Amino acid sequence: MGGTTLVLGANGKTGRRVAARLTERGVGVRAGSRAGQPPFDWHDPATWGPVLEGGDAAYVSFFPDLAAPGAPEIVGAFGRRAAQAGVGRLVLLSGRGEEEAQRAERELAAAGVPWTVVRASWFSQNFSEGFLREAVLSGEVALPVGGMVEPFVDVEDIADVAVAALTGDGHAGRVYEVTGPRAITFAAAVGEIARASGRAVRFASIPLEAFTAALAGMGEPPEAVALIAFLFTEVLDGRNARPAAGGHEALGREPRDFAGYAARAAAAGAWDLSGVTG
Repeated sequence: MGGTTLVLGANGKTGRRVAARLTERGVGVRAGSRAGQPPFDWHDPATWGPVLEGGDAAYVSFFPDLAAPGAPEIVGAFGRRAAQAGVGRLVLLSGRGEEEAQRAERELAAAGVPWTVVRASWFSQNFSEGFLREAVLSGEVALPVGGMVEPFVDVEDIADVAVAALTGDGHAGRVYEVTGPRAITFAAAVGEIARASGRAVRFASIPLEAFTAALAGMGEPPEAVALIAFLFTEVLDGRNARPAAGGHEALGREPRDFAGYAARAAAAGAWDLSGVTG
C-alpha cells in the first residue's frame, strides 16, 4: 500500500500488533515512543511535530489511559497538530464506559482530521501480557470485583479493526465498540485460564482498600494506584456488560472468544515461568 503511518505506543499490547500488520501490508511505520527516532512524549508537544511530519495516518494510543487527568485536552491538542501537519486520518484507541475517554474522542473529532474511534472493553491480554500475569503465575488473581460480567476483548481484534480503519475506506467518522462475543465474570475468566494452562489458579474478590494497598506495596506511584482504582470502581461496575458489535461492523466476522484467547496464550507459553511477558 505504501505511505507512512505513525503508531503511538508501538511497543504496547495493541500498538505492536498494529505496527506488525501494517508492515505486512507494505505500509511504512514510524514508531512513536520516548525511545523512538525521533522521540515522542505525550507531555512534550515539541516532540509531536517531528513524528507527524510526512505521515499519512496515525494510530493514537494514549499513555497511561484516557481516563488520566488532562488526557482529553492533550489528545485534542495532538489532533490539531496532526491537522496542521497534513495527516489524512487518525484512529483513536478509546475505553468503553469511560467519561474522560469519550471527552477525548470529541476533542479529537473536533481537530479537523478524518477520524475513527476504536472503543474497547477490558483486554483479555491483561492476564498474559499485563499486570495480571504475575498474579496468574502466583496461583491467585485477587481483584476488587465481584460477580459483574465483562465481554473481554482480544487485542488481536482491536488491531484488526484499527488497521482496517487506517488502510481502508468507509471508516471515517465511525465509532466501533469492540468486545468479545460473550460477557463472563472475572472468576470464569480465571477458570478458563486454569483449564487452558493446566495451572492451579483461583480467583478471589477482595476489598478495594486491600487491592490498592497491595499495589502501593509493590511500588506503584500514587497516580497509577488512583487510576487503577478508578477503573475498577467506575468502569468495571457492570455498565459495559453487554457485548457490542463493532468488530463485526468493521471486519464482517465474529470477534474472538476468551476461551480461544486462553488456549492460544497457553500454547504460546504465556503462563510458563519462562514465558512471554509482552
